[in-house]
Amino acid sequence: MSDKPEVQYVATTQPVASRGFLGAVGAHFKKWWWVHLIIFAAVVLIITLPLIYVGYPRIAQSDVNKSTLNITNLVFSNPSPTSIHINQTQILGNKAIYHPTIYAFNATIMLVGATAPLATVSIPRLQAEDGAVIVVDTDLALNNSDAVTDFTKAVLGTEKFELNFYGRPDLKEGPLPTSTVTFNKTVAMNGMNGLKGFELQDIMISLIPAKDGTNMNGSVSIPNTSVITVSMGNVTLDVSVNGTQIGQSYLNDLTLKPGSNIIPLKSTINQTQVISLISGTKAAYPSGVIPLSIVGNSSVYNGVEIPYFTQALAANPLSTDMNVTQVLINSGLGDLAGAL
Repeated sequence: MSDKPEVQYVATTQPVASRGFLGAVGAHFKKWWWVHLIIFAAVVLIITLPLIYVGYPRIAQSDVNKSTLNITNLVFSNPSPTSIHINQTQILGNKAIYHPTIYAFNATIMLVGATAPLATVSIPRLQAEDGAVIVVDTDLALNNSDAVTDFTKAVLGTEKFELNFYGRPDLKEGPLPTSTVTFNKTVAMNGMNGLKGFELQDIMISLIPAKDGTNMNGSVSIPNTSVITVSMGNVTLDVSVNGTQIGQSYLNDLTLKPGSNIIPLKSTINQTQVISLISGTKAAYPSGVIPLSIVGNSSVYNGVEIPYFTQALAANPLSTDMNVTQVLINSGLGDLAGAL
């Protein structure tokens, strides 16, 4: 037996320090990072896709609905029975924070209250900023004669009227996808108010007719309270007193512009009838002032009658007075005026 003492070895184990909550989370994400990436991407898509494809179009449509349209200039020229040239300036009002691009689109124009559209006009591409100027310069095809006539009557004969513009333009804001919106705007406009204030000026008569057969000339003052300019060509007007026609007047190359218009006037008047109205024991107007009723007979442009102008003029009779005594004096016929 050995005398060496027996040595015994006892194995000991050192406790492992705890990693704690953050360590566990870190280890989890280190192992499962790809799962969380997929979840994050899915959440982002779930949130952003409805915002882009549902929310954004609704926001865009709401902003379009809140925008305003104001027509500051409207010129009608080169009319024919089936077409007319239009030059129109519109101002867009947009108080939204978004100023998207609105691509060119076709808009239907309709007089509010009418049963059919007036025409279709191409609206150019624009940036929808507040105060953006939209200029439309094009020929319009007039496919519905009743709608055109109703519109012309409203322009000429009413104090105010409303036009509706309707279209479905594409709209795009920055990197966001293109969205189609409804553009449905009603614009209030001043009409020509029946040409109230129509007045004869500097009228003179001639006892010997001119080569064209006219025997009275001067000018007329025609106020236009709208922003509309319209070229109507050669206009013929029937002139009567108390329902009895005494002649016709002619306004050649008539263009009515906003504000006051002084237009040369020529007339063919039955002078014998006029004199009988102011002289004699049965004179209806011994004061020398006769009331004239003036009604549109025709509107002819480039040798072609324009029916919607003719009908609008006929539907808008004008009334004014003519001082026959003063006309005779202006014409150098004071002795005749004194004898009446």
